[in-house]
Parts: sequence; structure tokens; C-alpha cells
Amino acid sequence: MEFTLSTHASTTIQERRIQLAWIEEAISRPKRTEVDAGDPQLTHALSVVPEFGDRVLRVIYNHTKYPPHVVTAFFDRGMKGKL
Repeated sequence: MEFTLSTHASTTIQERRIQLAWIEEAISRPKRTEVDAGDPQLTHALSVVPEFGDRVLRVIYNHTKYPPHVVTAFFDRGMKGKL
């Protein structure tokens, strides 16, 4: 699956050791999605990453763009064990 990264996302995924394959998995096969409370063009895709201790990856992307444009991605500590 194709997607683009914002400058912020590109920087933070390197700092947070998030692999592009994990982002792709979250966007294409999320365990759960949420609409962003502040911007209806943004979708939050949540996915469990077994290779990273079953932590929950939250990928926030603009679903109105093609390909989807990733704004940020991070491991959501509050969601661990809830998916």
C-alpha cells in the first residue's frame, strides 16, 4: 500500500523506531479506527505490533488524500492490552 509521510511523521518514526511496514499494516488492516475529534479528514488507525512487545501503534493519517498522508505515528501506552 502506498502512503506519504509528513515531515513530522518522517522524523518521529525514526526517533520512535517505528517501521514503515507497521504503518502500512495499521492503515491497511487496522484493529480499530477512530475519527479525529478535531479534524474529520483525519483517521486514527490502531494496530497491535507483536514485534514490539504487543504495543498498540496509533497512525494518524489524512484519508481524503491519495495516497493516504500520514501526519504522525506513535505507540499509544493507554491502549496496550485493549485491542
